[in-house]
Amino acid sequence: MRLELDHVAVGEGPGAPLPELTVVADRFSPGFVAVETVDAPVLASLVAGGRMAPTQGRVTLDGSDDAAAIRASFALVDTPSVAEPFSSLTVAQVAREELALAGLRSDRASTALLLDEIGLAEHRSTRLQALPTELRVRLLCELAVLREGVDGLVLTSPERHGGDVAAWLAVVHDLVARGVTVLTITGFAALAAVEALPVPDFAEHGEHAAGDADADADADADADADADDATGPDDLDTTSFDTTLDDNAVASTREDR
Repeated sequence: MRLELDHVAVGEGPGAPLPELTVVADRFSPGFVAVETVDAPVLASLVAGGRMAPTQGRVTLDGSDDAAAIRASFALVDTPSVAEPFSSLTVAQVAREELALAGLRSDRASTALLLDEIGLAEHRSTRLQALPTELRVRLLCELAVLREGVDGLVLTSPERHGGDVAAWLAVVHDLVARGVTVLTITGFAALAAVEALPVPDFAEHGEHAAGDADADADADADADADADDATGPDDLDTTSFDTTLDDNAVASTREDR
């Protein structure tokens, strides 16, 4: 899945709200682009995610400029005033609401299981404002890819929360190695740090993942063949999800709601 911004801009001239940008993010090939000023990162994210049309240039997904397809495939992550959780919420509260929005079980047990799986179990009661940047990026990105149809992320200005660039970059690299297309909108200083760090061989990760998937598929096929005489499926429909929050309702995590 290839997301390409080809000479996109909002406005014209040296004072344009979003100066001209060209960048590509692809499967196993993360994209990074630097912009400055207060509003430019948000505008760049909206344009990249198909939420705003640029005044010049094109945004394409696998060669198509279908904005609706881009919106369906890419989630905006931590974009100020658009997809930025309230800083006073706890990690568990943010996770529970995002699980519900994704149509998944959002009870306390399900939330605890998710946080354990992504290495944030000990931060369940930590407020988002106190969470280290790399863990914030991990939390919000992992929640975003749970949404149906989302295979790509536009991550906005992770450097604004401080911390070590290498730490949050490692999270981005992990997601890319898993086949998630990630475009990071960042600042020039952070981009320089990113470019100075080694780049993993994502293609090699992808080959290993594909090999593992093939082996798992073969094993599943063998198991199915052995189970021809087994009893029928359980009465429980495991494809349905309980999206009901428990008695402690969670406040919205969107600044613009």
